[in-house]
Amino acid sequence: MKLLSVNVGRAQAVDYTDQPEGLTGIDKRPVDGLVRVAAPGPKGTGAGGVAGDAVCDLRHHGGDDQAVYAVAREDLDDWERELGRTLGNGAFGENLTTEGLDVSGALIGERWRIGSAVVLEVTCGRIPCRTFQAHVGERGWVKRFTRKGAPGAYLRVIEPGEIRAGDLVEIVHRPDHGVTVALQFRAETTERELLPRVLDAGTALHPEALAEAQAYVAKYGAPAGG
Repeated sequence: MKLLSVNVGRAQAVDYTDQPEGLTGIDKRPVDGLVRVAAPGPKGTGAGGVAGDAVCDLRHHGGDDQAVYAVAREDLDDWERELGRTLGNGAFGENLTTEGLDVSGALIGERWRIGSAVVLEVTCGRIPCRTFQAHVGERGWVKRFTRKGAPGAYLRVIEPGEIRAGDLVEIVHRPDHGVTVALQFRAETTERELLPRVLDAGTALHPEALAEAQAYVAKYGAPAGG
């Protein structure tokens, strides 16, 4: 398992975002050399965790629990075959493009060591938006991406440091609850009845995802035996 690329984007003005200044940093490209990764601070004030990467809409992106976004190269390759076009590393606005790592199959709370210093923890899947759809340039993309159920993973920074393309990725901790990124994503999007199961991941979940699952259980209750 290794890191194929570290991708960053600069703020660009576009006509397809509802960010107040009309800016987005979704167009990310691979960069060479060492890149600093650190916790950026609370959502709404902290931006991204990858140095040099623009996170423009702090209402929905960035913050400690969405500090880094990772996508498996294997998933990009699968989309290439389906769409019939090339998708470079960073094409989905991801900071990290990995190889040999089942990103969407990772457990919430799973920890990865990248290189010698950085440790990241999986928090939730990525919910697609219209900015993502316009960036990819595919009609019906939000529904199509959701149906695929391979959203990639947001991560928080447990141990900061520097990373670079080619660094090895090691899974250093795997919880025993069985709540994967893919399951959490389905629970939040197409299979809401799964939300009670998501609570098994506890506080490792992104706080917003945890609150949503708690609200569902408070309203509808947990299934018998759940």
